[in-house]
Amino acid sequence: QVQLVESGGGLAQAGGSLRLSCAASGSTGSKYAMGWFRQAPGKERESVATVSWSGYTIYGVDSVKGRFTISRDNAKNTVYLQMNNLKPEDTAVYYCAAGPRVVAGPIGYPYWGQGTQVTVSS
Repeated sequence: QVQLVESGGGLAQAGGSLRLSCAASGSTGSKYAMGWFRQAPGKERESVATVSWSGYTIYGVDSVKGRFTISRDNAKNTVYLQMNNLKPEDTAVYYCAAGPRVVAGPIGYPYWGQGTQVTVSS
């Protein structure tokens, strides 16, 4: 079992920045892939970015490419999402997830955090 706890969400103005963190605990000896997903009201959960243990990354949403950066610190069992030039359409609940391998969609990630709200005002 892996427990994931997100932090760093909140309110930002358009053009601003936020940094999300996700700390993993429990069975962290395995080399899990980790990722960030988001879900806006009335929409399906979508992949934002995922990263393998070795640092291979996939960005799932074209609109975040060039603005968001996923990274991880394996020594701290933590994954980060640096979000720059935020837009109102980035408003959503952001979830951290962990799984055995990097896949683009939410299926395949058995472990999830509770989510953190990101709200971007125009």
